[in-house]
Amino acid sequence: MSIYLDFEKPIAQIAQRATDYRAAGDDAGARHAEGAARRLLAETYAKLSPWQKTLVARHPARPHFSDIAKALVEDFTPLAGDRAYGEDLAILGGLGKLRGLNVPVMLIGHEKGNDTASRVRHNFGMGRPEGYRKAARLVELAARFNVPVITLVDSAGAYPGVDGEARGQAEAIARATAAFLGAPVPIITAITGEGMSGGAIGIAAADRVIMLEHAVYAVISPEGCASILWRNADKQANRAADAAEAMKMTAADCKALGVIDTIVSEPLGGAHRDPAAAIASLSRAIASELQPLLALSPAALVKARRAKYLAMGRNL
Repeated sequence: MSIYLDFEKPIAQIAQRATDYRAAGDDAGARHAEGAARRLLAETYAKLSPWQKTLVARHPARPHFSDIAKALVEDFTPLAGDRAYGEDLAILGGLGKLRGLNVPVMLIGHEKGNDTASRVRHNFGMGRPEGYRKAARLVELAARFNVPVITLVDSAGAYPGVDGEARGQAEAIARATAAFLGAPVPIITAITGEGMSGGAIGIAAADRVIMLEHAVYAVISPEGCASILWRNADKQANRAADAAEAMKMTAADCKALGVIDTIVSEPLGGAHRDPAAAIASLSRAIASELQPLLALSPAALVKARRAKYLAMGRNL
C-alpha cells in the first residue's frame, strides 16, 4: 500500500479511482485514471517546493543504508564499535566489494530503519558519539589498507541527548570530520535523504559529494531553523516551509552553491516509488565518480580535498 504525502492527496484520489474502476471490471476507466494520476504526479514533482522536497526526503519507504548496501557492494562485512565506549547502530559501516568496479571499499552510513522497531533500534539515524568515533576508526582503517571510502548520509542530525553530550558529541563529530579530510584515500559521499547539521558533515567531508534529486542538505532542519528565528510556538509551527525556502537546501541549490558536485535523478515520484531504480542510478553515479579518483596519489587526493573545502563560499 502506497503512503501518500499531504501534498499528494489529489494524486491519491485519482489512484484510488483507478483501483475502484479495476475492481469493478472497468479496465478502460482504470487505464484512463492511471494515466491521469501519472500525469499529475509528473506535474507535481516538476515543481516541488523545498519543504515538499524535505517531506519526500523523509518518506518512510525511501531506501536506507541497508537497502543500498545490498545492491552497492558484495560480501559486505560489518565492523562494529568505537574501541572506546560501545557500538552505535545509527551509523553502520563495513568492508565490501563495489559492484561494477570490483574494488574493495569501506562503506559507512546512517541507518534510519524501516519500521517502528528498527527505527527505535537504529535511533532514527541520529548518531551518538560512539558512532562518529567508529566512523573515524573505519576511515583510518581504510587509509591503512589503501581502501576507498563511500558514505551514505541520511540523518535529521546527530543525537542531541544529554548522554551524547556527556560522552563528547561535538568532539566526536569534529574528530570524524578531521579523519575524513585527512584520509589519503578516495572518498565519495552520497546524500540519500536528509543531510542535516554536523550529524551529516561528520561523515561527508569527501572528494566528491553526490546527492539524490529529492534529498536535502543543510546546517539545521527547517523546524530547527524556524524555532530559532520565530520563537513564538504558534508562529514557528507554520514557518518550517519558509525556513526551507530560505535555507537553499535542495540538490539544485547545493549544486549552484558548489556544496555538492553531482545530482542523481530519481524515478518519477521519488525514490520511494521505485527503490530498485533509485539505488541502481545511485550505484552507477558512485562508480562513475570513484573511478577517476583511483588514479590519483594519496598526496594529490588530500591536497585537492583541502582546496575543495577552502574554496567554498569564496565567490558568493
